[in-house]
Amino acid sequence: MGATMYTMKQACELTGLSYETLKFYCRSELVPRVHRDARNHRVFDDHNIAWIRSLVCLRRCGLGIAEMKRCVALCLEGEASIPQRREILAEKREELQHRLQDIEDSIAYIDAKEQFYEAVLDGTTPYVSNVLGLEE
Repeated sequence: MGATMYTMKQACELTGLSYETLKFYCRSELVPRVHRDARNHRVFDDHNIAWIRSLVCLRRCGLGIAEMKRCVALCLEGEASIPQRREILAEKREELQHRLQDIEDSIAYIDAKEQFYEAVLDGTTPYVSNVLGLEE
């Protein structure tokens, strides 16, 4: 192994994961082909780091541990599993698009409320409350 090797601490720094999360991922077999040093401590090469970063992204996309394990299994199958992996990503992309729309709708609501409050405070709009049933 002539490649650069990283300790657990270094791998955490490079991937943004906590030590406990990275250890959990390793124990859950989400990080295949982890190496061990002479003291039997986990060490990671550049491929491991790149894969862990992919796991971080998949997690942010909303994949649960079981789905991430499925992705690992498919990746270990190699090129033949690309269609299944694309399908998983397409489904997650669609879910993210829906979440993004929800967030955009929420931001638009907040913007409208801020404009309403500003107009009430500067006296250009009468105060109306849906909670109190007040209309001036």
